[in-house]
Amino acid sequence: QVQLVESGGGLVQPGGSLRLSCAASGGTFGRYTMGWFRQAPGKERECVAAITWSGGSTYYKDSVKARFTISRDNAKNTVYLQMNSLKPEDTAVYYCAMSRTVGGLPHSGDEYPYWGQGTQVTVAS
Repeated sequence: QVQLVESGGGLVQPGGSLRLSCAASGGTFGRYTMGWFRQAPGKERECVAAITWSGGSTYYKDSVKARFTISRDNAKNTVYLQMNSLKPEDTAVYYCAMSRTVGGLPHSGDEYPYWGQGTQVTVAS
């Protein structure tokens, strides 16, 4: 059974940085696209970044481009989200998710059958 565990969230001032990690177990992590999603109170869940199994292709939501970087280490079964220049509107619960897609970069949460428990990111002064 696939298990995903996020870590690295917290409270940070505007302009600050955080690095989220997601450790996977129980599945063939290295074969599938991984994604980072977020959900703010009263808003729909949205995909902020995704990365193919090799790391060769990535997707970013427009509002996080040039600020967030997704990466993965298949030897460690871990995917990361480096978040720089954080803004108050980045405040949300962040989730990592594993797809069953090998080469694509799906944006819809429906394409990701496995989810972590989420980690809170709060950007405030």
